[in-house]
Amino acid sequence: AQDVPPFTEDCRSEMYPPTGPTFRGNVSWYTVNLDQAPQDRWQKLITEKTELTDLIQAIKGATAIFPSGKIVDLVDRKLPLLIGTLPSPFGEEIEGIADASGLPLGEERFSLDGGYIGVLEWILGKHDGSWMSFLTRSVLENATSYDEAKTLLSKTKLLAPAYFILGGNKSEEACVITRSRSSCLDIWELDLKQGTWYVLETNYDRWKAPLPIDNRRGPAMKCMDRTTQQNISTATIYDMLSTKTSFKLTAYTTLMSISDNKLEAYLRICPDPCM
Repeated sequence: AQDVPPFTEDCRSEMYPPTGPTFRGNVSWYTVNLDQAPQDRWQKLITEKTELTDLIQAIKGATAIFPSGKIVDLVDRKLPLLIGTLPSPFGEEIEGIADASGLPLGEERFSLDGGYIGVLEWILGKHDGSWMSFLTRSVLENATSYDEAKTLLSKTKLLAPAYFILGGNKSEEACVITRSRSSCLDIWELDLKQGTWYVLETNYDRWKAPLPIDNRRGPAMKCMDRTTQQNISTATIYDMLSTKTSFKLTAYTTLMSISDNKLEAYLRICPDPCM
């Protein structure tokens, strides 16, 4: 039986290769050459993605409820001073993005993801935490093994809480890391001997019940269990990710396999009724 029809549905099948009303197209691919100077790496992408300017204007419009535009004014005038405090090469890359887009440096701050407290600490000069996106990028560039990546993601102090989903290229090398800003709260790993053949994260701590109106974990696990370990594949993973409520207001579906050297990304849309 379905959980909350019509916002849930029976586990989908034969959705792959992507087609039909939930498929909007393939994601465009760009090469970011890390051998280039940091200021030049994102130039082609930003020059072509003029939607960035529209996004910034939309964000400005959302802040219009505050008196006299003080928030945007503060961002434009004050936050560019933080560029010099960001770890290299990220500060230089952001300068290049601002230059290529024609947007003031302050407006690029909207794209930095950090918790409010962590960002305030950074502004006040406490720079011992890492931006989540910067840490992820650094691990992808520099970690030489699954264990090294897991250690860095679980022990590096962050500016905001996070979930990291990590996979390796050997059997049982996969985990979900639940982080607070200062510590690792949980590492949930594959354990075939104990029957844990998959780990699944839906932006809730796994030991807490999700909100009843946002229970994506239960339906997703139901579909995984019905698939069984023997039948797991790129296609069946895509089926699960295409089933409500795992598939909600989804913009992108990305499939990755280290062993197969595969990375696929698709634009999606969830037809009504969709939560």
